[in-house]
Amino acid sequence: MRPLALALLVLLLAPATAGADSPLVAEVRAWSTRYHENLPRIDEMRALLGNAIKTDPSVDNLIALAMVCFIYGDIRAKTPDEKLEAYDQGREAARRAVEVAPRSVQAHFWYGTDTARWGQTKGVVRSLFLLPTVKREIATVLELDPKFPPV
Repeated sequence: MRPLALALLVLLLAPATAGADSPLVAEVRAWSTRYHENLPRIDEMRALLGNAIKTDPSVDNLIALAMVCFIYGDIRAKTPDEKLEAYDQGREAARRAVEVAPRSVQAHFWYGTDTARWGQTKGVVRSLFLLPTVKREIATVLELDPKFPPV
């Protein structure tokens, strides 16, 4: 995905309010549309959030990690194995967020997105195997918020 398109996607999907966010999650929200200005920060954010969820597995931290893993996989990963690792870490974080907050549109969106990208990277057969999961997540997102993403 092109950086501009990814930035627009992230901007559209970021909630408008960030008042109760942890400092790290607030930084991810602000940074997510400007990640291209400092590419090594993607690596740092992924590591910081990976550590943060060990002590604070809040829904916001898990969703932020899923988002950063998607960006890392698309922008920073150099090999298919690095991409798979990033997307898998993101989908696991998003899956955990869905378990904790089953009505979270963001959690379902990032679970479906990271799962789809993992399958795409893994290959056609894996993508077909994951299609029911991705379709279910899309349906859930639209059921929870028919206007998602905001226009």
